[in-house]
Amino acid sequence: MTGARVLVVEHQGNAGLGQLSDRLTRSGLRLDTVGPDAGASVPDSLDGYDALIVLGGATGPTDDDAAPWLPATRRLLAGGAELGVPTLGICLGAQLLATATGGRVRAMPDGPEVGLCDVDFGSAAATDPLFSGLAGRSAPAVQWHWLEADRLPAGARVLASSPACRNQAFRIGDAAWGVQFHLEALGATAQDWVDEDRRSLDELGLDGAALVREVRDAEPRLGAVWLPIADRFADIAKRPAGRPDQPTAR
Repeated sequence: MTGARVLVVEHQGNAGLGQLSDRLTRSGLRLDTVGPDAGASVPDSLDGYDALIVLGGATGPTDDDAAPWLPATRRLLAGGAELGVPTLGICLGAQLLATATGGRVRAMPDGPEVGLCDVDFGSAAATDPLFSGLAGRSAPAVQWHWLEADRLPAGARVLASSPACRNQAFRIGDAAWGVQFHLEALGATAQDWVDEDRRSLDELGLDGAALVREVRDAEPRLGAVWLPIADRFADIAKRPAGRPDQPTAR
């Protein structure tokens, strides 16, 4: 089955699908991007869609006055989790997913994670349809967050953590995943965010140019780790009724 239709909620133009875009399209998915910079409104329901991806952004998950499309986005995420529609929330998207399903988001008590950091996938990932190939491994990822989902809803499964953030990757229900890190981001995106957040980086004592250089140098590893996850998500989205199978050994 090909041609599964995926709703992509993009909160701002410099936080798009990055390296995942071409990979998902080549896997046979049809990507419909909505959001303020995309020029299309967030719809009221997932009718007609086989999967949902909600991307990152500079707002908090309940900053509805600054981002009036967030209530509709939370409803979509809650519906995706409840109905088993394959769903992926990235950074702000993960925080929105946690908030929409009864979790809690807070400012990180020890300060933000910014730049290239490792995330550690635990044994719980071994039976996960999306991340089983990373169980027991550490993987590099771009981080850019001042907030975190510190409390997940009942029944959520934590798949990956880092020293600064316990809930780096989690699953809610059968097929709704949140990742606090940016599996889509490469050097060009890091440069955009450095340009946007230069004052915040200065306050943290971070060298933006060095940060971008580190991400660019890691691009081969970032592709090797995260593009196969895009392939798996595409496979899940294309399955009948969006039901993820258990992973096979590989």
